[in-house]
Amino acid sequence: MMDKKNLLTYEGLQKLESELHNLKVVKRKEVAQKIKEAREQGDLSENAEYDAAKDEQRDIEARIDEIEKILKNAEVVVEEEVDLDKISVGCRVKILDMEYDEELDYKIVGSTEANSLKGKISNESPVGKALLGAKVGEVVTVETQAGDLNYKVLEIQRSN
Repeated sequence: MMDKKNLLTYEGLQKLESELHNLKVVKRKEVAQKIKEAREQGDLSENAEYDAAKDEQRDIEARIDEIEKILKNAEVVVEEEVDLDKISVGCRVKILDMEYDEELDYKIVGSTEANSLKGKISNESPVGKALLGAKVGEVVTVETQAGDLNYKVLEIQRSN
């Protein structure tokens, strides 16, 4: 089975590489030291500190594995080359929620970078998927469980 490509902006790529470096260089050493100190306390069968350190070690290794898989299948979107005629991954869009007459500002990113609290929506989310390929002035309809939502594309720009 082919692993799916993970679309990342350059900023997202740097963030993941930085986190991976921190986990491998700093966190691994910290947790190894915690395990060593807990072992020195003797009986491991009832040593909560040892168990906690081993759990932390497992979580760190799982995250390292996850990031490495994302990076292995990463496709970086060069934001300077994004076509501003239509919405695509890596651009910033201003849309009008036609029901509430409210302007919304989003950056379209790959699913690994999505963070709705920071205005970053995934190209795989219902809104992101509906917006892809739309041009300024177009109205897109997003089908949701709560019914159809209509958004008018006001502006497409580079995100940086």
